[in-house]
Amino acid sequence: MGLVVLEGLDGSGKGTQAGLLLSSLKKRLGPVRKVDFPDYDSPSSALVKMYLGGQFGTDPGDVNAYAASTFYAVDRFASFHRVWGEDYKKGVPILADRYVTSNLIYQLTKVPRAGWEDFIAWAEDLEYGKLGLPRPDRVLYLDMPVEVSQRLLSQRYRAGGHKDIHESHLEFLRACARSARFVGERQGWEIIPCAENGEPLPVEDIHEKVRTKALEALGM
Repeated sequence: MGLVVLEGLDGSGKGTQAGLLLSSLKKRLGPVRKVDFPDYDSPSSALVKMYLGGQFGTDPGDVNAYAASTFYAVDRFASFHRVWGEDYKKGVPILADRYVTSNLIYQLTKVPRAGWEDFIAWAEDLEYGKLGLPRPDRVLYLDMPVEVSQRLLSQRYRAGGHKDIHESHLEFLRACARSARFVGERQGWEIIPCAENGEPLPVEDIHEKVRTKALEALGM
């Protein structure tokens, strides 16, 4: 039936919304496959984990946009061919928690502004063209202000764990929010506001908007 992508910056509540959306879609449509990127359970994510863990440098800019994008692209290629490609070809609805679109958010920030259009074209040609990954039917972007998402991230890690090199660089995340708006406007993403007056909206309120837009994308 199609491929719906849920995007958002770290701390936007994307994981929670992806889980809720999967349950809603299954109740309405029956079989639905959810895929997550990076696929941390697969060896194909090894370079991504090294990058996010700071093994190539503790600043996101230590790895250029093209190299980092390739790490993620290889992981998606492996996932498509090993995990969900056959279901997609059979018409099973696919819900992706992050996708090719994440490179357009996180890696675009490393490219000079004058080169943004060229980078977008390169990234899409690499994954949709040369690697043969399917284009999404709809991208739903959870628009959570960075200051709010940082509070939520702090709550998440209070009990243990630590932020990766993306999550720990506030200015980098602010730049990613700007690149997300740039790409989203040009590609017609569904922008879903997730906060009001500096506070996150109720999870169920956000879910209702996400569910409605996802069903529209799947022709329901």
